[in-house]
Amino acid sequence: MKKISFYLLFVLAALLTACVSSEKSDGDASAQNTAQGGKDVQKIIVGTGTQFPNICFLDDKGNLTGYDVELVRAIDEKLPEYEFEFKTMEFSNLLLSLETGKIDFIAHQMEVNSERQEKFLFNKEPYNVFPLKVTVNEKNKEIQSVEDLKGKNISVSPTSNSAVFIEKYNKEHNLGANIVYSSGSVDVNNQLATGRIDAIITTPFAVRYYNESNEAQQKVVGDALLNSKVYFLLNKNEVTLQERLDEAIVELKKEGVVSELSKKWLGDDYTVDF
Repeated sequence: MKKISFYLLFVLAALLTACVSSEKSDGDASAQNTAQGGKDVQKIIVGTGTQFPNICFLDDKGNLTGYDVELVRAIDEKLPEYEFEFKTMEFSNLLLSLETGKIDFIAHQMEVNSERQEKFLFNKEPYNVFPLKVTVNEKNKEIQSVEDLKGKNISVSPTSNSAVFIEKYNKEHNLGANIVYSSGSVDVNNQLATGRIDAIITTPFAVRYYNESNEAQQKVVGDALLNSKVYFLLNKNEVTLQERLDEAIVELKKEGVVSELSKKWLGDDYTVDF
């Protein structure tokens, strides 16, 4: 009789343990399903700058805004599994920060070049067209095109596509130009106004902003040196994020959001190739 009692107690204990284990397992599965259902949000650090007029800059209240910034915010609304957080820095530090994992992707009008393609991953759906032109003081009648930059002082931002272009052009065409590297737009505008530099390479919409907000008195001259499409730049292993960014951009284009943002911040629809 005692043996039967002990046996019954053993069976009851085993059944109780199985029930507890089952409840725990069901709970773990439920938590996992919740995470897969989109409630387990992944934070994404977006690297950008504060010195690019109408693209990524601080407004008069000190708020980060501009075309790239507001587009990223619109994309964030489309992707519930991610939470985007901006991290601002000098443009010249963006690539290193991406390479070292301090940021997850760059939103700063990034154009494709071979150096970037070797190290990083571009998303596939462009969100803008970036026309680079020679820009001079409006009183300058000597410089009409890139050919007129022979022996002149040209300022560009280091690691930018403007820098990559003029470095190559300078070498291949024996231009003999003096390339000056600078990271601050205010200083560059002052140098251009006072004649310490002869030209910069930038976009018509940047010139429009400088002239309207700072009376910079600049003008673009000649044909576009580059009219390349721009993308977000990611690390090579961020394929899933790349695909989701593209899906969101396509949706926002169809909804007209990308075009409206371009018109608002850049003065025209630069989402199409002129």
